[in-house]
Amino acid sequence: MDLGAIADNWRTLAALSAPAECAAVVKANAYGLGVDRVAPALWRAGARTFFVAHFKEALALRALLPDAVIYVLNGLLPDTADDHAAAGLRPVLGSVAEITEWSDYCRDNGTDLPAAIHVDTGMHRLGLSLEEAVQLAGTYRMLGFTPSLIMSHLACADTPGHVLTARQRMVFADVARRFPNVPGSLANSAGTLLGRDFRFELVRPGIFLYGGVAITGVPPLRPVARLEVKVIQVATAPAGETVGYGAAQRLKRASRLATVSIGYADGLFRAAGSSDLAKGVEAILAGRRCHLVGRVSMDLATLDITDLPEGAVERGDTAVFLGDGISVDDLAARSGTIGYEVLTSLGARYARRYVGG
Repeated sequence: MDLGAIADNWRTLAALSAPAECAAVVKANAYGLGVDRVAPALWRAGARTFFVAHFKEALALRALLPDAVIYVLNGLLPDTADDHAAAGLRPVLGSVAEITEWSDYCRDNGTDLPAAIHVDTGMHRLGLSLEEAVQLAGTYRMLGFTPSLIMSHLACADTPGHVLTARQRMVFADVARRFPNVPGSLANSAGTLLGRDFRFELVRPGIFLYGGVAITGVPPLRPVARLEVKVIQVATAPAGETVGYGAAQRLKRASRLATVSIGYADGLFRAAGSSDLAKGVEAILAGRRCHLVGRVSMDLATLDITDLPEGAVERGDTAVFLGDGISVDDLAARSGTIGYEVLTSLGARYARRYVGG
């Protein structure tokens, strides 16, 4: 895990976004890479505002960064206002019930505690309806708290030219102007790249910080994660034999096979395997790309090394699944998924080593 690359990626986005503030999304254990190491590296790089999904994530982050601004994206569960207040956390309020509960808590305790207001501009997942947002805009100064952020989330910003993206920006701009002097935030990683009109006062990049593709066709920033596993056996098999569970792939030639210590319990998806109908993911062995052969099992996968020189691969050698030109999105595409899922699925059995930062 290259903390220096994560910090550089944040600095690149911060410079691009100025004068808007560049926050950092570190939910899901910093996209699977380890929030205990990633968040302090981002703080040292200059990030001061962070977003997580859950209250427990926010508590862990508060222990790491006592002075950070921390927003909880999944909102305010019933009877948790006191817990959020005690930890200095800012809930993202996406319903009238949440807003009422936070407002009442602030009034009852004689304190004005910051929180964000989330408006649904077309994703239909979380947030106030447009009608509720417009109604609130006329009375929000009478709340028991002062909103610190008005925000929404883009549904299709990673797809160039999608009609919903422009419509969401227009709707959000109309809503945000109804809350004067409250900073606005619409842009995720992809939205940050779409231009000044999408950035408002604060951007919330996630996947682009971690070396993934944010918009189809736009190259990622510096790669962050490298994934290496060990070869535990080298063997041969004759043509016509099958490899792995379900006999999903039959060998068309006499083959040399390297079985490596990685499986779906480690985040190498079962769909990443090969069959007679389709080739699966690749890994690099002895400087060459080699395809998986057969299905991925819980703890093991098998690579076809027939095209490598005899003796080029031995037990204990290293196979690279991420790095040396294989990006997180390359691995994802071969697995039928997205880079986000690859990173957040990296298993607990890996020995993690951090460099830079």
